[in-house]
Amino acid sequence: MAGEPRLSHTTAMILQAIGAGFIYGYNVMEVTGLPSGTVYPAMRRLEGDQLVQSYRERQSAADAALRPPRKYYKLTRSGEAALETSRKRYPLLAKLVATEEVQDV
Repeated sequence: MAGEPRLSHTTAMILQAIGAGFIYGYNVMEVTGLPSGTVYPAMRRLEGDQLVQSYRERQSAADAALRPPRKYYKLTRSGEAALETSRKRYPLLAKLVATEEVQDV
């Protein structure tokens, strides 16, 4: 990753949501209130910037839950550093995300 990542308000919200354990797209949408047209392109950008890494759920786990497989996201080391920067830049966002409860992960 070259240089400092862009830490817009949206990026900070998504990083903080993933850092708090909201690790798939719909989960991030629920906690942030952002629409899918914002969340999914931003998550692809974060992955391209190597701030998050994605992985697919096993088909057997999805079948057992009677739903399609989910794509999960986790912070990389660079993502963890960006998360810390975002917490300093947007301290109220961390408090908002912290009030949500992680479910169905």
